[in-house]
Formats: sequence, C-alpha cells, structure tokens
Amino acid sequence: MLASLIPTLLPAVTNVIERFLPEDKEAQAKAKREIEQKLTDHLAQIDLAQIAVNREEAKGNWFQASWRPATGWCCVLALFWTYIGMPIAQFVLAHTGHLIDLPSLDMSQMMPILLGLLGLGAYRSYEKVKKVNK
Repeated sequence: MLASLIPTLLPAVTNVIERFLPEDKEAQAKAKREIEQKLTDHLAQIDLAQIAVNREEAKGNWFQASWRPATGWCCVLALFWTYIGMPIAQFVLAHTGHLIDLPSLDMSQMMPILLGLLGLGAYRSYEKVKKVNK
C-alpha cells in the first residue's frame, strides 16, 4: 500500500545525499541503503498499524452485527401485520361495534427488501453447507 511511495521518495532523498556527500561514492551508497531500509521499516510499521485497525473494525459490535436481522424482523412484523394482524384486529373490532380504519402498510416497498434478505440468507446457508464460508 504505502510501499509504492518508496520509488517516489527515494530519488528526492538520494539527491540530497549526493549534495552532502559528493566525493565519497561508498558513503553515498551506504547512506542510500540505510535511508531506504529506514523508509521501508517505517512504511511496514504503518501497514502493520493499519492491519491492527482493520482487525479491530472487523470484530464489529452489536449494532453492526444486528442491522440485517433487525431489518428482517421489521419486514416480518410488517408482513404479519398486513396479512394476519390487521385482518384479525379489524374482524374483532367490527364484531365489537368499533369500526376503526387501522393503518395499512405499503408492502410493495417492503417485499423487495424481505425477499432480498431471504435470498441472501439462503445463499449464506448454501455457502455454509458447501463450506466456502472462510
């Protein structure tokens, strides 16, 4: 990642070295090697620090891990209310003399989400059966 900076930075650094050590070619070569090694070590440390950050972020937390199940449960509750809960509630209310217009949900917007989640869940289950979930 950051190792691509070495070819960019090294000519500028070696130019400075050649100005301060113009007569001694061996000292120039040694200084160039040392600077390149230090630069490589420093960039490797930066990469290792980024890997540590990535590892911590990959652990996730409850909120990150539960957005998909929460979305699924919202879709299931909307499906339940539209096709089971609301008709039963309207039937009971009508038989008790309370003609109340209960809110209905627009399932044309909810079904693509629910079916997409079900498809992803089925695909994930297929991956687990085939043991490709590494």
